[in-house]
Amino acid sequence: MNEPLFRLTVLGTRGSMAICKKSHSLFGGDTSCYYVQAGEESLFLDGGSGLLCAPTEFSRPPVILLTHLHLDHLLGLGMYPRLSRRGEQTQIFVPAPDEEGALSALDRLYRPPYWPLSLTAYAGDVRVKPLLPSFSVGVVQVQTLEGNHPGGCTVIRLQYAGKTLVYATDYERDEPSFTSLIGFAKGADLLLYDGQYVKEELPAKRGFGHSTAEDGIELMERCGAKRLLIVHHDPGSTDEMLLEREARIHRPDVHYARAGGVFDL
Repeated sequence: MNEPLFRLTVLGTRGSMAICKKSHSLFGGDTSCYYVQAGEESLFLDGGSGLLCAPTEFSRPPVILLTHLHLDHLLGLGMYPRLSRRGEQTQIFVPAPDEEGALSALDRLYRPPYWPLSLTAYAGDVRVKPLLPSFSVGVVQVQTLEGNHPGGCTVIRLQYAGKTLVYATDYERDEPSFTSLIGFAKGADLLLYDGQYVKEELPAKRGFGHSTAEDGIELMERCGAKRLLIVHHDPGSTDEMLLEREARIHRPDVHYARAGGVFDL
């Protein structure tokens, strides 16, 4: 009997700013977006420029879960073709206490003069909802936790068919929140963790809201996660630099995310 499909595909994993250079082609230059297939459900973690690499045809309406409203995590929404297809439904979940707050938050960017029209004015059936502490997408259980990032950022936990995926991007370690995160990520089969910086950079980057691979490894070991994927690569980090960092870690259960990478849970 086949295992239920629970798969993550990396569409974009660059942090802060999209970049197009030959020196960045292996790990990719598109900003944060991850495609999750869970049975018949399709979910996207963030809507950065990587969303432009996403499929548009689904058996059930897809959902886009936004961790926060910084531009690099929203870049792809306005040009995602599905939103312009009449009659086709897409749900966008925004960190907010209610539906009115979710709509208002998204409309701060996607409205004139910054964008020609709001996303809910597109021809498709675009539904904006609040990203609440706990809810379900079909049979996929979604839980959220507030992380540590300027302006806030939501950590997302997905559970399906007895497996767990945790997405902790744009996160800067502080001990109270790190302790909470250990409990939240307990037993994850796949953990995505922000490793934008190396530890030597941290003193000059305090308060920027990002972390290191070393902290990700500590989190993985303390929460008992099976695999770790380092995400949100700095625009200045070339393929050569990221390959060197990955080689130094040299663990089969730790990888730096590459555009197009596929992980089955």
